[in-house]
Amino acid sequence: MRRIYTRTGDTGMTSINGGGRVAKYDARIEAVGSLDELNVAIGTARTFMATDHKWQSRLKDVQLTLMAVMSHVATPSEARADNPNRLSESLVEDIERFIDEVAADAPVAEHFILPGGTHLAAFLHQSRVTARRAERRLWALNAIDPVSKEILQYVNRLSDLFFIMARCEMLRDNVEEERWHSFAYKRVKK
Repeated sequence: MRRIYTRTGDTGMTSINGGGRVAKYDARIEAVGSLDELNVAIGTARTFMATDHKWQSRLKDVQLTLMAVMSHVATPSEARADNPNRLSESLVEDIERFIDEVAADAPVAEHFILPGGTHLAAFLHQSRVTARRAERRLWALNAIDPVSKEILQYVNRLSDLFFIMARCEMLRDNVEEERWHSFAYKRVKK
């Protein structure tokens, strides 16, 4: 039987694409780890969807794209040209089209929403906040080693996607959203 453990990380260092080793708290490892957490959150949300749910295959595509994104983020910029995992040239446009499709069925957002409602909506909100954390980690890495503009935009759009999906899920299941305050910029001044 082949061992899964290597013992090479026992001193707090890990290998990265393109060779080399970095600390496990390195900005690159933090970014990749957050993207990995996002992928898990999406996979968890998918488990609450019927296999024929209209978002099922689209979210699987997002997960597959995230795997390629992670490989790019895990690779220092000087070695990225050798990365065999290609990202679509229409990466951002594709996710924006998906958001627009979902948003067509969503009510207009006028309030801050308390996450929850249904299991699926709650896990879509979990995906949303995990995407936000991944985006912050990507920007921290970008300050040290450039991350492609498309990856930064794509991950930013994912949080929008999951927000609108959670709202649509609540509407679909006829569950009323719990609201906090209306958006300040939408408040009518008297």
